Amino acid sequence: MERQRETIELSKARQPAEIGPARLDRQEHSTGTLGKALEVLDLIAHAPKPLRFTDILHQLNQPRGTLHRQIANLIEEGLVELNPDHSYAPGIRLLNLAARAWSKNSFRSIAEPHVRALHEATGETVHLGQVTDIQVVYLDKFESIQTVRMHSQVGNASPLYCTGIGKAMLALLPEDELDARVKRIEFNRHTQSTLYTAELLLSELDEIRRTGISHDREEHEPGIRCVAAGIGSFQSGTIAGISVTAPAFRIDEEMLVAWEKLVVKAARAIEADMKSKLGPRHQE
Repeated sequence: MERQRETIELSKARQPAEIGPARLDRQEHSTGTLGKALEVLDLIAHAPKPLRFTDILHQLNQPRGTLHRQIANLIEEGLVELNPDHSYAPGIRLLNLAARAWSKNSFRSIAEPHVRALHEATGETVHLGQVTDIQVVYLDKFESIQTVRMHSQVGNASPLYCTGIGKAMLALLPEDELDARVKRIEFNRHTQSTLYTAELLLSELDEIRRTGISHDREEHEPGIRCVAAGIGSFQSGTIAGISVTAPAFRIDEEMLVAWEKLVVKAARAIEADMKSKLGPRHQE
């Protein structure tokens, strides 16, 4: 019966999406409505396997009727697709939006030659990331030339507190902003090396501020290490980071020292280009 009601209510929404500006529930203009729709979209996009309506209903605090309307709107816009088994998947339109955002990201374009140079110098995976609340979102990635590679993808997000690039960005925040974000972190111990309390994290951030270098010592994934450096500042409005990542078995101490110098050099070069290409056209 549940499946029949769902099919009837969403049948019209299975038509192809229009090409043009998004029309997310045009008859309702409140920020709350848009926020609820984005909450649904985010849950569907990040689910490890396709979710059914009842799965979403149990995870979100929305009335059944409201949730049906939200999903119908998302399907109509091509942001969500209804699968034959009545589960939901991210819509093809998201790919188009993501591609446009990626191609038009000025910071990523400025950083790209330096990311590429770091990759060529190390032969390992290089990530460029930017802070979003308490996560790092990967803007660019150059894959390792080695046979064992990372599973990260451009557009994916990872926690700040247990990644080298994330900790490098946290270290750039002023104390009040840092405290506010750390309070929102739900510390999970991904590995035996994870910094699993605020006190442990803040202690390491003091060291990162002193050296300008951040490490992931198998804190997010077992067997994976990285060296990272922060880019930008809270005042500039850009907080980002760059890192070199590789399986721990391929890394020795001499290599880590060399990477530290290369990563910091790349970060400072990106900052220099940001000042000249993103700043005022005319400076005294």
